[in-house]
Amino acid sequence: MASSVISPAPTSSFINNKKDLGSFCFSSTSQFSVNKCKKSAVSKKIVSVMAPQQSERRPATTGSVKNAMTLTEKIFSRASEKPQLSPGDNVWVNVDILMTHDVCGPGSFGIFKKEFGENAKVWDREKIVIIPDHYIFTSDERANRNVDILRDFCMEQNIKYFYDIKDLGNFKANPDYKGVCHIALAQEGHCRPGEVLLGTDSHTCTAGAFGQFATGIGNTDAGFVLGTGKVLLKVPPTLRFVLDGEMPDYLLAKDLILQIIGEISVAGATYKSMEFVGTTVERLSMEERMTLCNMVVEAGGKNGVVPADGTTFKYLEDKTSLPYEPVYSDEKASFLSEYRFDISKLEPLVAKPHSPDNRALARECKDVKIDRVYIGSCTGGKTEDFLAAAKVFLASGKKVKVPTFLVPATQKVWMDVYTLPVPGSGGKTCSQIFEEAGCDTPASPSCGACLGGPKDTYARMNEPMVCVSTTNRNFPGRMGHKEGQIYLASPYTAAASALTGYVTDPREFLE
Repeated sequence: MASSVISPAPTSSFINNKKDLGSFCFSSTSQFSVNKCKKSAVSKKIVSVMAPQQSERRPATTGSVKNAMTLTEKIFSRASEKPQLSPGDNVWVNVDILMTHDVCGPGSFGIFKKEFGENAKVWDREKIVIIPDHYIFTSDERANRNVDILRDFCMEQNIKYFYDIKDLGNFKANPDYKGVCHIALAQEGHCRPGEVLLGTDSHTCTAGAFGQFATGIGNTDAGFVLGTGKVLLKVPPTLRFVLDGEMPDYLLAKDLILQIIGEISVAGATYKSMEFVGTTVERLSMEERMTLCNMVVEAGGKNGVVPADGTTFKYLEDKTSLPYEPVYSDEKASFLSEYRFDISKLEPLVAKPHSPDNRALARECKDVKIDRVYIGSCTGGKTEDFLAAAKVFLASGKKVKVPTFLVPATQKVWMDVYTLPVPGSGGKTCSQIFEEAGCDTPASPSCGACLGGPKDTYARMNEPMVCVSTTNRNFPGRMGHKEGQIYLASPYTAAASALTGYVTDPREFLE
């Protein structure tokens, strides 16, 4: 697909080449200077180079000079109570929401108690969200104990938002239990434009879909936030991704983010903010925007963000009653680079083993025989993901040729799978269509096999297999066996592949 990149440089000349991305080096003294770089084996040409737009320097009413800022810089400015910030500034940030789960919660609590005292109280019991979701439906005693530690801490600290589970045999008997933290945060109204949301999970960046700064942190930082409500962060520079064009009916946001990661690599956005704009992004639903932001960390991104708009505000109407203030990039804000994509020309994609940037067209992998399909996770286990998969099964009228595992992200998604009619199905639900297609019965909501987990985790790969998955990572050992091969794909492509037993372009059934 044709794409282009625009990067700041001290020249106004243009070099146009829409096939190759440029290779850039910037000096430590100026973000606008260009130094000679070693030739890249992948690309040798700069697509286009232009002079940076200089914001007009006018004295503010206070007498200070104000420069234009990006969306992420503005959030940092508010949260640090500083009127002006630039990339590279280190600031103490006030945290609006801290989330942790069963894998990292116990360690974070231990650090909190060690540093602040056994009897210390958290900084704000209503700004801490604790969600067991990773290793839940297992007989592993250590995994079960982690959830017990969460419960004990929440009772001790009187944490308001603890989504507990006690009956592992029937998740529906636990009304407070939600499921995958990143989807539950949105569904329960903890995501709000303009705020700072931190979580002890790398895919916390999902919440950037709401126009907020959201990123993952380690247990040590989380322990400090528990006690102070603050964290020291460096202001990241921003990469801007302009996605325009009408998105074909056979594409989903998963294809968009796989295209971007394939274009810039898994290190292309290291400690950078990735801001998504353009007509294509504006037409995406909130769940699709969440998919887009979810995988920025697979490009090394510090955070991903979509400017809040009417779609955002509509979603939040029945989710939160707390006030929020959206912010937007200034017209003359400085972006480290700008990438443009014509989405109307994009084809269905996969990421081949063993890296999310190992991009390929789905149709180029049609000879790859697979052993199973997995539809679930924070990336591909939302309501709209299952509706998409059901659409492919419905259009085909066929049965799957390989085991097809379905893991709804949350209780709400699970209920939607069993109650929402699939458009064009005559009233059939996803669960009915999945049953007719021969899929496994939708499992209890959780992270499932995405991270691998204990050996009795549902759908875990305990032997070498080839799997098409809607998850976010395909490194060796991910989802279980170290010799497993994972092809990352959209729910459309995953469902199409289930029907043939090979990696399959969904257009085979959708056109």
